Amino acid sequence: MKKKKNKKPFIRRLRNFFTTTVIGGMLVILPITVFVFLINFLFQLITRLLEPIRKLIDTPVITAEWLISLIAIASVIVVFFLVGLIVQTNFGKRFFRSLETRFLGPLPFYNVIRETIQQFFGKDKMPFSEVVSVNVFGNDTRMIGFISDSLPEDRFAVFVPTGPNPTNGFIFVVSKGQLEYLNVRPEDAMRSIIGVGTGASDLFKHVISTSEKPKN
Repeated sequence: MKKKKNKKPFIRRLRNFFTTTVIGGMLVILPITVFVFLINFLFQLITRLLEPIRKLIDTPVITAEWLISLIAIASVIVVFFLVGLIVQTNFGKRFFRSLETRFLGPLPFYNVIRETIQQFFGKDKMPFSEVVSVNVFGNDTRMIGFISDSLPEDRFAVFVPTGPNPTNGFIFVVSKGQLEYLNVRPEDAMRSIIGVGTGASDLFKHVISTSEKPKN
């Protein structure tokens, strides 16, 4: 009986780890795949629309196809530019916000895809890119975590992973005054968490208070 009790937690942890990892990989790959599929769909659509022009061009087939492909790529860029230009206007912002709220938002994975593309092109800061020491309990205890989102009134959502399994953890919403920024790479902080505190002394050599941290 004791062997069964010992095996169950291990199997459960292994299953949770596998499930969490697979879902995490899917959330990274799926938005990129959809984005690539969208670009390819637009490219193929414009290429088919320009096919009659290729027959009118008195050039070798390879040259004509290369020219059509170049025009298709330029057309995709122009479409994105025009949509981006419209969205920058007040009317475009209201229209897109209404479209997003009513139709796009409820679609599965839409928000994940939108945020991933924004982060990929540098519009939004990547989550978990800032390592912090967070004072959760108002005493001398400190936790190593990652800022996952910023909230109104100088409040932040902080994910504090557990060691040695960082796929689990706690989410705290804290004020700015409860944070100290650690000027280290996220992978170094994660390595210390997985190592149950090994190398933590190196992390705290690079503490930046909230008042010293430059505003973005």
